[in-house]
Amino acid sequence: MKARSQFVCQQCGATYTKWVGQCSNCGEWNSLIEQAIEDTADKKLTIDKAKSSGKKLDFVKIDSIIPSDAKARLSTSFSDLDVVLGGGILKGSVMLLAGQPGIGKSTLLMQICAAVAKKNNVLYISGEESAGQVKLRATRLGAKSDKLNFAASTSGNDIAKTIETGEFDLVIVDSIQTLAISEIASAPGTVSQVTNCGNLIIRAAKATDTAVVIVGHVTKEGTLAGPKVLEHLVDVVLNFEGDRYGGFKTVRAVKNRFGSTNEVAIFEMLDKGLSEVENPSAALLSERMNTDGSVILATLNGNRPILVEIQALATPSNYGYPKRTASGFDLNRLNLLIAVLEKRTKLKLSDKDIFINVVGGMKLNDSAADLAVAIAIASAVAGRKLGEEYVVFGEVGLGGEIRSAFRADQRIAEAKKLGFKHAIGPATVKDKFVVPVRDLRETLIRFVK
Repeated sequence: MKARSQFVCQQCGATYTKWVGQCSNCGEWNSLIEQAIEDTADKKLTIDKAKSSGKKLDFVKIDSIIPSDAKARLSTSFSDLDVVLGGGILKGSVMLLAGQPGIGKSTLLMQICAAVAKKNNVLYISGEESAGQVKLRATRLGAKSDKLNFAASTSGNDIAKTIETGEFDLVIVDSIQTLAISEIASAPGTVSQVTNCGNLIIRAAKATDTAVVIVGHVTKEGTLAGPKVLEHLVDVVLNFEGDRYGGFKTVRAVKNRFGSTNEVAIFEMLDKGLSEVENPSAALLSERMNTDGSVILATLNGNRPILVEIQALATPSNYGYPKRTASGFDLNRLNLLIAVLEKRTKLKLSDKDIFINVVGGMKLNDSAADLAVAIAIASAVAGRKLGEEYVVFGEVGLGGEIRSAFRADQRIAEAKKLGFKHAIGPATVKDKFVVPVRDLRETLIRFVK
């Protein structure tokens, strides 16, 4: 007798005939949900039917195709966000926006709707909030337009049918995890529902040249919830990152079929909604106190150079195992740098708790932050300050060598703009502004006395 149900992993889509605690494919615990299945017909008969039902494709000369970029784009009213999207929202494109709860996804989308609705028809579809809740947000943000419409629905069938009418230039779907289609018996948010609802909406958007933005939930690890296939289906995947309670928030494209994935838009949350930060470096450094353990890093956020303050604190450890804590910096990388400092510079750090903080809630993914973090730790341990005229950048190797940094010219230009006199950086950078250093020991002896 054939099985009438199967267990499907909600993270990777792997199927099992019985429930198990951990998915052997992706390693997730308690991610299997039972779903009903139907008996499949004989495989050979199914293949024969597929062959007979096919037809020859219609094809055209590739020279006669109009490129996607030739289509009109919808401006979001945020210049940096338009750059991230490759020039604005392209008609017929489907975007997926993901971010932590409460970070401001709905606020950002309502502000985009208000800007686009000045000239185009916009529909905001909510599966999570009532009409009254959305109205309160729209009033607070000043989103008023006869072309801005609202609907509440969790039916993927109804939403796709509405998009197929072609009445709207932009449709917001908040969120994909709340939708379900009637043909599938599983609950909203499951792999089958997310995949099929996504497919249905994308087909409708492409058929009518309608721009669609889909909101996606994230897991507790910060990754996009649901099947990975959803990210492959859409044209653009945007990550909304930052601290939900304050600090700067960033929007970056991790996938973009119509533009670069190296650009980033930086926002701050104000009473009237999200506002672009025109000069994030100046804002991040405005409250700086030049103390021991404080170093200014010239980093890149996407293609955008930014100066951020790295703070280090070293205190005697009260236990046998010293504590290492990092905010905005990779903890594994911090442990590696501490090991290099102990081995190559003879600093004794095994009896000290070390804390690293990147000011402003920024999260660093730049390998050139190594040198700044290492100097900050040494400065905190020695109780000596680095000169106020210096910015720092450079990657540190396991041998203690200082390696080259990507786009050093942009980092230098940003430092000059904010009045710094010198940069401590790799010897490979040929610029009089840079004080060249070759290894970590030489750097600490020279600048942290």
